[in-house]
Amino acid sequence: MDWTIVGIIAGLMTSFSFIPQIMKGFKTKSLEGLSYPMLVFLGSGLMLWLSYGLHLMNFAIILANTISVIFIITLIIMKFYFSKKTDRV
Repeated sequence: MDWTIVGIIAGLMTSFSFIPQIMKGFKTKSLEGLSYPMLVFLGSGLMLWLSYGLHLMNFAIILANTISVIFIITLIIMKFYFSKKTDRV
């Protein structure tokens, strides 16, 4: 069995698990249920995993964590933007 393929599939599945939250955020224009500390803590962990993958030159780790970091940054930006919109209302 080629474990690299298993790693890539697992990484993509966990990375793309952020999509329903992003879609819900766009639909409701709210991410009140997500805390900044959790997003920052998770994002920091993902950055460390990305660094680790780069050190090992492991494609599966690099791919999964690059996608996840992009999604976490997206959620942080959305949370900030949507919270500012509701503050003005």
